[in-house]
Amino acid sequence: MEKAFSIPRTLIIIPAYHEDEGIVSVIRGVRKHLPLAEILIVDDGSRDGTRQRAEAEGVKVVSHPFNLGYGSALQTGYKYALKEGYGAIVQLDGDGQHDPSFLSDLLDAIQSGEADIAIGSRFLKNEDTASGFQSYHPPLLRKLGMRFFGMIASWLTRQKITDPTSGYQAMSRKALEWVSGDHFPVDYPDADVIIMLHRAGFRIKEVPVQMFASKDKKSMHSGWKPVYYLFKMLLSILVTLMRK
Repeated sequence: MEKAFSIPRTLIIIPAYHEDEGIVSVIRGVRKHLPLAEILIVDDGSRDGTRQRAEAEGVKVVSHPFNLGYGSALQTGYKYALKEGYGAIVQLDGDGQHDPSFLSDLLDAIQSGEADIAIGSRFLKNEDTASGFQSYHPPLLRKLGMRFFGMIASWLTRQKITDPTSGYQAMSRKALEWVSGDHFPVDYPDADVIIMLHRAGFRIKEVPVQMFASKDKKSMHSGWKPVYYLFKMLLSILVTLMRK
């Protein structure tokens, strides 16, 4: 059931890289389920028609001169939201993986004061939906990595984290100010950011959402070598724990 509320000055941040085939449907999906929110597309150096298609839909587009990576695209969106005075943000991918019908659920956790950051989890059961829903399940190797880092994040935050790699998130203004700083990792903002936010005193809540398999296998989330990701994430978490 959709919730009839709106948060003043809410920005939907959509990082996009070579998403000209699906970006229009993502924008329209957001408008359908959260019509009062404003939308920002962060074009991360795409060489296709991503920017042109987004602009044709009448949304704000900020473009990088070349591909800087997913984390950099997110932080560009964060800094824009901070500068323009937005009170809350939601981030979702531009490849259609994240179901926009759950936007209000994520924002509800922020508006109600339950959390500073709400993370959409494809692995939580939706207790409010009797029939439930089925999200896609990632390949075995990726799923094992999710479970591994979920265990680490759960142990360090002392709360259950089921989907540590989810990019479907909502943040309060206070959390937005923090992630706009220099300590935000621009290469792999996943479990390490959850741990950082917890250590900084922010309240984190997972919200059940539905996700779909990415239609574009060349999106910003694919093509990364698992071993390199494992090394980088462990290193980032270790650095996080060493910080005061």
